[in-house]
Amino acid sequence: MNKIQKIAGVLSSQEILELIHKNVITSGNGIEKDLIQPASIDLRLGIKAWRVPASFLPGKGNKVSSRLKDLAMHEFSLIDGAVLECGCVYIVKLLENVNLTDNLTGIANPKSSTGRLDVFTRLIVDSAMEFEEVPAGYQGPLYAEISPRTFSVLVRTGSRLNQLRLRRGQSFTSDKEMEILQEHVGLVRNQDNINLPDKIKNGVPLSVDLVGENGLIGYKARKHSMLIDIDKPNHYKRELFWEKITVEDLLYQGGYQNNNNQGSLILSPDAFYILASKEYVSVPSKYAAEMRAYDTKVGEFRAHYAGFFDPGFGLTELGASKTKAVLEVRSHDVPFLIEQDQTVCRLVYEPMANVPSILYGEAGSSNNYQAQGLKLAKHFI
Repeated sequence: MNKIQKIAGVLSSQEILELIHKNVITSGNGIEKDLIQPASIDLRLGIKAWRVPASFLPGKGNKVSSRLKDLAMHEFSLIDGAVLECGCVYIVKLLENVNLTDNLTGIANPKSSTGRLDVFTRLIVDSAMEFEEVPAGYQGPLYAEISPRTFSVLVRTGSRLNQLRLRRGQSFTSDKEMEILQEHVGLVRNQDNINLPDKIKNGVPLSVDLVGENGLIGYKARKHSMLIDIDKPNHYKRELFWEKITVEDLLYQGGYQNNNNQGSLILSPDAFYILASKEYVSVPSKYAAEMRAYDTKVGEFRAHYAGFFDPGFGLTELGASKTKAVLEVRSHDVPFLIEQDQTVCRLVYEPMANVPSILYGEAGSSNNYQAQGLKLAKHFI
């Protein structure tokens, strides 16, 4: 086994395992190896949940548990399972705790399947003034804020809705470095070239595909659907929860073909869409990536909920050269028109401290979305 080097960067699976052995990451329920991903660790829902009237941050010097004493409307157990209802906000204490050293920080994101179910999930820690961030030196519990937006979901103790990525020191990839990577590796590419929809600025741009394959360009969530058990993959018929959006439908479902015969789609502010990037995406073994929302100055919409891309995602040498990014899209406040080739988000690449022992998509790794095109959450068949 190669010696783990203590250098700056996103921590790999073997380094996360080392932190577990050193009790930097702990749980009274134990931590199984299958929680560890190439560049993150899955977090599990704990025993208790609280219904709250609104999203909140505890603020400097305040514990989440103290704020819950004032804000909680209802406390309930998750041991035997419980329904989190669409449109409500919940706080759940997670099974994992952290005891970070002063050179370690954390950032969280929903898991891919969580985002594709339109379940809005964010990490909170004591004294937090920002969501999803675990500051250097933090020692204490982790909480998840959960708000299902389209489907009510059934969850239980041990359900995995979000994940934590840990970083040692300061790690950063400049736009210039990403330009060099793009030129030599083709991080983001079209069918036969590495031309980008826009310049690299605060990340590598991705555009939306409104031409699709075989006429299918996306899905629109049906309202008032049945309950979804978060722990039942390959269980639900997709047509009961989703409407297909086809090229032909653009003329009738809030879209049109422009003068260049390119697709356009009007996003309804009360609807949730699953679309795909036009470009194929890859993440080299020495890097991790995160999808960042595009600047709202160019459009009032959100193009993703779940943003982590592990080392190995979409790599040609792993047989996944045609892997697209799936976009979880929701418009804010007003209807918004998106068009073919329009930049909708950016991928920011960060160096790994060490190459993971098993890459995303390799034998022995858990991966549901390698070599994906337009794909719904793993729960649907």
